[in-house]
Amino acid sequence: MTPPRTARHDRGHVVDVALELLDRVGLPDLTMRRLAAELDVQPSALYWHVASKQELLAAVADRILDRTPPSPDDGVPAAARSIRDALLAYRDGAEVVMSSYALGLGARHAYDVLAGALRRAGIPDVDASAAVLLQFVLGHTLVVQQRMHAESHGAAGVDGGWIESARSDAAIFDHGVRALVALPAR
Repeated sequence: MTPPRTARHDRGHVVDVALELLDRVGLPDLTMRRLAAELDVQPSALYWHVASKQELLAAVADRILDRTPPSPDDGVPAAARSIRDALLAYRDGAEVVMSSYALGLGARHAYDVLAGALRRAGIPDVDASAAVLLQFVLGHTLVVQQRMHAESHGAAGVDGGWIESARSDAAIFDHGVRALVALPAR
């Protein structure tokens, strides 16, 4: 007879451990079995806390975006940068958030942060502008994160050419944000 488990897990703890595991092993190796092993439970026990892996990844995406301040006062570029920084803080963060956003399961906080900054800047059609800007932030950050991952494994091309400009983070990112919402250059 096996002794009863003394540790109980709640949804928040499961998501925290999944985020730690994501950062350690990456999205391809973040499986429900691996997460269950990390928590020392049977895989079926995870479904008491999340209905599916997609729901788990959406919760992880939301946790990643929790690092984003609710309303940066420094304007639209600062709001976009804060989201980018939150995505870059975790291995495969942009991919997790992008896939959850694409399925309509997450990233609401990031959208709200951008919409608030756009509204304060007096940008018309806030809803469409926030959606476009969020997609730019996700796409740009995914390119940067993929390139960083490739470089860490020695798989990046020697002549990055045009891709190098996407990696020169600050200038290109800020230019893209300003171009998308027609903000004047500073």
